[in-house]
Amino acid sequence: MTFYFPVLLIVAANVFYNICAKSVPEAANPFLSLLVTYLVSALATLILLFITGLDENVTDAFGKINWASVILGLSVVALEFGYITAYRVGWNVSVCSVVANIALAVILVPVGICFYKEVLTADQLIGIVLCLGGLFFINR
Repeated sequence: MTFYFPVLLIVAANVFYNICAKSVPEAANPFLSLLVTYLVSALATLILLFITGLDENVTDAFGKINWASVILGLSVVALEFGYITAYRVGWNVSVCSVVANIALAVILVPVGICFYKEVLTADQLIGIVLCLGGLFFINR
């Protein structure tokens, strides 16, 4: 269960994420909506930080943070704005996420191979080809 729990959490969170992104009112400013989202996220994160605690003082903990947290924050804004915008211009919730996630998975293959020394198996290569075929048929 420990191995699959993070993926199940990601899937469950993504279901709510896409439903909520599709449900942002057209009249609402997307950046104000995202500000509310991030304020709620910051509060939830702060509460979880207090619940789980730190193994060190805050100064030392912040000293271990690198560029990735900053870029991740910017990436999250772009990701969420992209989904809100995609749904506003007419993408269906049942298709947008599929197209985006298959494209993402295919793009991350060379990233994993080049930067993280991951190995691509024959089964995975067949899966990628099938995903590309799926992208073709979904967007046809």
